[in-house]
Amino acid sequence: MDIEGCIAQLEQMLADARPVPLSASVMVSRAEIEAVLAELRASLPEELRQARWVIKERDEILAQAGRESEQTLADAKLEVERLVSEEEIAHRARREAAGIIEEAQEQARVLRLEAEDYVDGKLANFEIALNKTLATVAKGRERLRGRLASDELAGADEPLPGDEVAPTQFYDHETLGPESG
Repeated sequence: MDIEGCIAQLEQMLADARPVPLSASVMVSRAEIEAVLAELRASLPEELRQARWVIKERDEILAQAGRESEQTLADAKLEVERLVSEEEIAHRARREAAGIIEEAQEQARVLRLEAEDYVDGKLANFEIALNKTLATVAKGRERLRGRLASDELAGADEPLPGDEVAPTQFYDHETLGPESG
């Protein structure tokens, strides 16, 4: 029997059933109803069972998708927080790096100025030593000129053996000052 036949049989059973006195209810045989329902269940098409399975699968897939979307959303929120935190850390690091660079530039400027002052001091000392040396050289040349002039006047070109030679001055190379020898 097909589905429509089972439904028609159930309708006929209700129509032929004995009424319960003083009520809108009717009395039907349980065994007959169960037999028709079993026949009805057996005649349900396979597509209907498959449709139920598909609906059940769909509900499970939707539930899984909901769980996955919630997890994805939670993961995205965590990632946003992490990126914001990293951006804040990077911003702080850039500020600190700028401060370090500024401090290093200031230290380099101070060191450069100190080095320039040191070199200037050394050059000033060297200039003083050179001026002293130049003055000594100039005096020595003047003496030499004066002696040559006096020798020419005296008529002697060279000292004779046994004549005393005037003492010469030697220079200490460390201080570039005259040192007696």
